[in-house]
Amino acid sequence: MIGEMMVQQKEIYLLLTDTRSWFTRLIKLYTKKPYNHASIAFDQELEQVYSFGRKAPKNPFIGGFVKENMNEGLFKHANGVIYSVSVTEEQWQKIQQYIRKINAEKDAYRYNFIGLFGFVLKRPINRKNAFFCSQFVATVLQESNVTQFSKPIPLVTPYDLQKADVFQLVYKGEIKEYCKQPQVRRTQTTSC
Repeated sequence: MIGEMMVQQKEIYLLLTDTRSWFTRLIKLYTKKPYNHASIAFDQELEQVYSFGRKAPKNPFIGGFVKENMNEGLFKHANGVIYSVSVTEEQWQKIQQYIRKINAEKDAYRYNFIGLFGFVLKRPINRKNAFFCSQFVATVLQESNVTQFSKPIPLVTPYDLQKADVFQLVYKGEIKEYCKQPQVRRTQTTSC
C-alpha cells in the first residue's frame, strides 16, 4: 500500500522444558504439569536462550540470570515444547534492551526462591533483582507489550505462559531432536 510503512515482524520463542532433575520432579509434584522451566529465545536455532535458573549445573540452589545452552547440562535430555510469537520491531527492541540491561548487571540478580514460596501460598512476592524462570519470561513479555497476564507476574507459571493466546506451537518432544531437524538452520556455533 502506497504511503503506508510495512511493520516488519520478528519471531521470539518460548521454551517450556522438563529437565528431569530432582528439583523439577519436586516442582511437578506440586504443579501437576509436564513442563516446569520457562525460557525465552531470540532465534529458531536456540543459540540465544535466556532464563533464570541454575548457574552451577549440579547445584539448584545457586541460581540467577543465565544464557542457556541446549546441548549442555540438564538440557541434553530435556523434553519440551517450543512456541513462537511474532513481534514488532519496537517490541523486539524493548525485549533486547531489557535482556541487555539484566545481562550487564547479572551479578546483582538472584533466583527468587522466596517467590516460589509465595507462589505456593498464592501470595505474590516481588523482590528487587530476583526472578524465577516463568516470572522472568512473563515480565519480559509484559514489559515489551507482547501479552498481558490476568494474574500478578510472581504467580505466573510455565503453564500460564503456554496458555497465552499469542503463541503458536512449533515443536513438542525431545529438545535434542528439535535441534536435529533440517529446518533448524545450524551455524558452527549453534547451541543445539
